[in-house]
Amino acid sequence: MRVAIVENMKNTPLGALGIALEEAGAEIEWFRPWDGEGLPKNVKTCDALVVLGGEQNARDDETHPYLPELARLMRRFEEADKAVLGICLGSQLLARAYEAENLIGTAHEFGWKTVGVTEEGKADPLLSELGDDFTIFQWHSDTFSLPAGAIRLATNAVTGNQAFRIGRAAYGTQFHFEANAAVVEGWRMDFKASIERNEPGWLERYAEIAAQHAPAAEIAGLAIARAWVRTMSAEVKLQAAS
Repeated sequence: MRVAIVENMKNTPLGALGIALEEAGAEIEWFRPWDGEGLPKNVKTCDALVVLGGEQNARDDETHPYLPELARLMRRFEEADKAVLGICLGSQLLARAYEAENLIGTAHEFGWKTVGVTEEGKADPLLSELGDDFTIFQWHSDTFSLPAGAIRLATNAVTGNQAFRIGRAAYGTQFHFEANAAVVEGWRMDFKASIERNEPGWLERYAEIAAQHAPAAEIAGLAIARAWVRTMSAEVKLQAAS
């Protein structure tokens, strides 16, 4: 399996998703358009597309002119029945790709939060193992309206659309399920000023907060990562059989 991964800023490691991809023996090809690199040109050369988070918003076309093309690319992958995954900014771009509204600065969440699974989510391969709700890491200020035809999989009081699916296997997650303890520890060290602006006092209480919430989030995040990789595997097996 070959997976194209689009990075939108530095210091956005794969965390739990990287573990699941390694377990599956996936071959990863990185694309860094924020640093002047191009995007994948041919949908046929990859089995799946992952779009990671970033500090820009999904409509920052002036400062990040590749964003419209990236949104169209996500839709092309979905229309080719390839597995697609958008995390945080990636989920907002997937919503944009399907003419949903990007709601800038309307949904601030930072740190480990509880997310509820919808009835549709309980029946979906991505979240079916997680029960009624789960703890996961959040870092966003924007959200989006649910695209037409999309299925809402997860929600909470702050952000109505925490996860959704379009088609067979195009998923957007507003939360950072990839952010296991190692990823969050790295962000804590690399983005101190930004974190203090977002959540004053969080850094001082980090050890206590992490001890309380990180273990559960790590379990949930890895379960989600493995579940998404299985959707990619199913698509590859389907192609091989046809």
